[in-house]
Amino acid sequence: MQSTPKSMRLQIGLFGRTNVGKSSFLNMIAGQDIAVTSHIPGTTTDVVEKAMEILPVGPVMFLDTAGTDDTSELSDARLKKTSAIFGRADIFIVITENEKWGEFEEKIVSEAQKRNIPVMVVINKIDIEKPSLQFLDLVKTKSSNLVSCSSIDKTFRERYITEFKEILIKILPEEHISQPSIIGDKLKPGGIAVLVVPIDLQAPKGRLILPQVQTIRDLLDNDAAAIIVKEQEYAHLLTKLTTRPDIVVCDSQVVQKMVADTPEDVPCTTFSILFARFKGDLIEEVKGAAQIEKLKKGDKVLISEACSHHPAEDDIGRVKIPRWLRQFTGLNLEIDVCSGRDYPQNLDNYKLIIHCGACMLTRREMISRIKKASDKNVPITNYGVAISLLQGVLQRVLTPFPAALDAYRTISERN
Repeated sequence: MQSTPKSMRLQIGLFGRTNVGKSSFLNMIAGQDIAVTSHIPGTTTDVVEKAMEILPVGPVMFLDTAGTDDTSELSDARLKKTSAIFGRADIFIVITENEKWGEFEEKIVSEAQKRNIPVMVVINKIDIEKPSLQFLDLVKTKSSNLVSCSSIDKTFRERYITEFKEILIKILPEEHISQPSIIGDKLKPGGIAVLVVPIDLQAPKGRLILPQVQTIRDLLDNDAAAIIVKEQEYAHLLTKLTTRPDIVVCDSQVVQKMVADTPEDVPCTTFSILFARFKGDLIEEVKGAAQIEKLKKGDKVLISEACSHHPAEDDIGRVKIPRWLRQFTGLNLEIDVCSGRDYPQNLDNYKLIIHCGACMLTRREMISRIKKASDKNVPITNYGVAISLLQGVLQRVLTPFPAALDAYRTISERN
């Protein structure tokens, strides 16, 4: 449970007015005091994240948000953070109490409906006042997934948790029941994948980066073998193999060399392209990359990183991609960078968004970001797709994904 990455967990958002007991509900589910609780409204001032294991669901991440009716001096900042969770949560839990249902609760349900996200309603504090039949009937018109509880009543804690789990399993999103494959569907059991992994200044000391580790695990889960090699030894490795590998995957920064060293009849791609499919919408991001050739002088491009990190001297997002973009287009482009979970509101200021591989985001978060860009008519692509285009090898590394390759060829012909 401790080693499961945050982005691979079911994300459960806890929403509701101040002082309805969101934090005490989280503490009840966890069986320990995770979040600070108080009778004073607004005790939760920022999003509180709690990772835990809920059997039989598996690893989850609870997101305890500030009250949706916060009126304090910091309310705007707090509510922006709460709103950001709308695009991150896989399940919405609306926590309320008897006779408290109005514009705040309606907004949460409306946000869930817009995103096609399942909603559970928890009526809390039934030790103080049991919900009336009229109120229960009202809530059931909003969601049939209803739990009534007292989050501070330890006598009935297990019963409340059991009811919560039963509904959680019923509304569990499909992707958390059947997790999509990263690479396992691209080779048969017993197949061989060669992973070309450069060890440079940006490689973490003593370990591999998350997409590489997850790709290896996915290969093992699908009864395939992984051979790991640095780019300098890759060509020599191929001469040692008695059979051709089923697929070759490399870090985007060495894609040109990998393609040059790979036989034409061997499918190849990059880790970032694998994750464009795994975490987002590969076809949409391929279409976005095709727009690079339509950029004009002075256009603004956004480089979006999902994680906050100390940039290296030759950082891929902040240094290399901007340099390659300007070299490829021959244009003086204006390039901005955003990082972490902050995603600009003014996306319509940009002609293109180039997003990282999103290994630190959930699939829902990345799809939400793609949709936000689409709503603003801004093309979006990702590092691996963009770099492969800029290096002149995009069609080659899309060979494992025929639909994406066809989409690129179609839009290129139009351009």
